[in-house]
Amino acid sequence: MISLEASQAHCRGVAKRRARNFYYSFVLLSPERKNAMCAVYAFMRYCDDLSDEPGATRTAMDRWREALTEAFAGRPDSSPVWPAFIDAVSRYKIPHEYFYDMIEGVASDLTPRTFHKFDELYQYCYRVASVVGLTTIHIFGFDSPEALPLAEKCGIAFQLTNILRDIREDAGLGRVYLPSEDLERFRVSRDDLQSSRRTENFGNLMDFEIARARDFYRESAPLIDLIHEESRGSLRALIAIYSGLLDRIAETPSDVLARRISLPATEKVWIVLRSAAGF
Repeated sequence: MISLEASQAHCRGVAKRRARNFYYSFVLLSPERKNAMCAVYAFMRYCDDLSDEPGATRTAMDRWREALTEAFAGRPDSSPVWPAFIDAVSRYKIPHEYFYDMIEGVASDLTPRTFHKFDELYQYCYRVASVVGLTTIHIFGFDSPEALPLAEKCGIAFQLTNILRDIREDAGLGRVYLPSEDLERFRVSRDDLQSSRRTENFGNLMDFEIARARDFYRESAPLIDLIHEESRGSLRALIAIYSGLLDRIAETPSDVLARRISLPATEKVWIVLRSAAGF
């Protein structure tokens, strides 16, 4: 097994290469918290890669779950992620169940399903995103239990933003995350999404989903004041980047069917600078 320092360097490298939005907020953290965030991100990234690679199977996810259990028991395999990951989980007392929920959520993408109601989509978002928010605030530091439900809502906001951004890409993979009750309400079919039909009905559907995501951003806003002061700039930047992405989508919602909407690196850097200054 590699050393802790080498494992942390590996995880920082994974985060720097792959975390398009998260990594910008990491730079505002202390070295210890940054290492922990990168280690957790590397774990999550590996989960996602297992579900997205061609020919992905449940067996691979089950093996990763078993590897996680072994690592928690002090018997990690040769993955370079484990030393940094286990150090982060132990140092910041992160509940182990978050990571099992994460694996279960990602594994559900192996067999694309239909979400009939928003409550079903909420449960999916909890597993793949809210548990990330809950994990993150343990690293940021918090004292009030009121932070926990707010972190859950913040994760929902982030994942809804991702879902809206990735509608075209997901539909191409046979994945439609928007609840069928919403599609029926606005008279948008799965075929409309898979064929990238930019209709008025689709625009109305997007307006509805954007408003729902914004509600979760608004409801979770008090979270910033509940985490430790030295971490607030990082969380402020992360929220500003994701909510800024949602605002960009809202400018011309039907564009998500034509291209992947993103914020330019210069805008993300400006957000980080403003967040560091407390704005």
